[in-house]
Amino acid sequence: MGNRVVAFIFFANYFVGLLAVALSVETAFQLNLPLNSPAYYLLVFSATVMYYTKAYAVPASEITSANPRTEWYRLHHGFIRISQVVFLVLSMGAGIWLLNKDFSRILRLPFIYWLLLSAIPLAAILYYGLLPKSIISLNLRNTGWLKAFVIGFVWAGSVNLFPVAVVHIERGISVAEPVFMLWLFIKNWMFCTVNAIMFDMKDYEDDANIELKTFAVRMGLRNTISYVLVPLLSIGLLSLLIFAVSKGFNILTILLNLIPFLCLLLVAFSLHKPRPILYYLIVIDGLLLVKAICGIIGSFFS
Repeated sequence: MGNRVVAFIFFANYFVGLLAVALSVETAFQLNLPLNSPAYYLLVFSATVMYYTKAYAVPASEITSANPRTEWYRLHHGFIRISQVVFLVLSMGAGIWLLNKDFSRILRLPFIYWLLLSAIPLAAILYYGLLPKSIISLNLRNTGWLKAFVIGFVWAGSVNLFPVAVVHIERGISVAEPVFMLWLFIKNWMFCTVNAIMFDMKDYEDDANIELKTFAVRMGLRNTISYVLVPLLSIGLLSLLIFAVSKGFNILTILLNLIPFLCLLLVAFSLHKPRPILYYLIVIDGLLLVKAICGIIGSFFS
C-alpha cells in the first residue's frame, strides 16, 4: 500500500507541482514580497502537473514496459486522461479568474516584464515541440547538452520572475533590489540545470541508443560528475558566498542557503552507482524542496 501511494505521488507529478509552489513561495520570502493569491498558486500547481504528465502519458497498451514509470502510466491510462482534463479545467479557471480580476493592470505591465515573461512559456512550449511543425519544427528536448539549461531556465523563470510579476500586477509592488532578484534567478537557473543534468544520467542508455548527446552520453557518467556537476556546483557555492558576504547576510542565512548546494554535491557523487527511478524523483527532486525550505527559513534571519 505504501509503495502504491509513493508511486502515485511521484509518478503522477504531484510532487513536482508542490515543488513549483514551494519555490515560488521561497521567492516571495527572499525578496520580502507578499505572497501571491491562492488562485495563482493553484494555477502554478495545476499547470506544472499537467505539463510534466504530458511528457510521460502513453496510449493504452497491453505491452508491458521494463521502465517502472512507463508501466505505471500504462496501467493508469484512464486515470491520467481524467486527471489531465481536471488540471486543464483548474488551470483555465484560475487563469480566467486572475485575468478578470486584474485585466487592466496586466495591460499596463511594463514592456520589460512582457519581454521576460514571454520567453519562459515559449521555451517551455518549444521544449516539447508543442507548436505545429508548419510554424516551427523545433523540439528543444532533443538538443542534447542544451536540454538541461532549457529546463533550468524554464524552472527559474517560472518560480522567480512570474511570482514577482504577479505581485506587481496584484499589489502594485515592485522589487526593491533588482540586482538581488537577478542573482536569485541565476542561482535557481544553475541549481535547476544541475538537477536536470543529474536526471539525464538515469536515461544514459536510452539517450545513447537514440544518439541524443546529453552530457552523460558525450562524456560518460563519471566524467559528467567530475567535470560538469562538481565545477557547476563549486561555482554556485562560490558565487553564493561572494554575494552573501557583499550584501552582509547573517551567518545563519548563509549556512542555510549552503545546505542545498552541499546536499546536491553529495547526491551527485552517489550517482556513481545505478539508482532506481524513484531515487531520482524523491531524492534529487527532493533537493528542490530542501532548497525552498532553507531559503524560506534563512529569510527570517537576513
